[in-house]
Amino acid sequence: MAKVPVLHQSIKKRFPKYFTALENLGKAAKAAGPLDVKTAHLIQMAAAAAIRSEGSVHSHTRRALEAGASPEEIMHALLLITSTVGFPNVSAALSWAEEIIKEHQDRK
Repeated sequence: MAKVPVLHQSIKKRFPKYFTALENLGKAAKAAGPLDVKTAHLIQMAAAAAIRSEGSVHSHTRRALEAGASPEEIMHALLLITSTVGFPNVSAALSWAEEIIKEHQDRK
């Protein structure tokens, strides 16, 4: 099971109704279309990279791996956004994703 960041846990505990609404929004968005879970997490990971959210890149990389994404698919999804978000953002996101991929491989 994926580790949940302390800040995430704190927000969930302090604002339970808000957090329930947030979780329901995520579920509704996933249910609204035909994309599978793996693809959804690859897209969310790429969006997180675009806004330089290290925690979200970690989270969606972890969840993409759990949904069956290969390390190569994760790296490719990030490389694809280079012309949109720039090499520095992609470079940072690749390093964040590699941290999670290494952890995932070390657990095997």
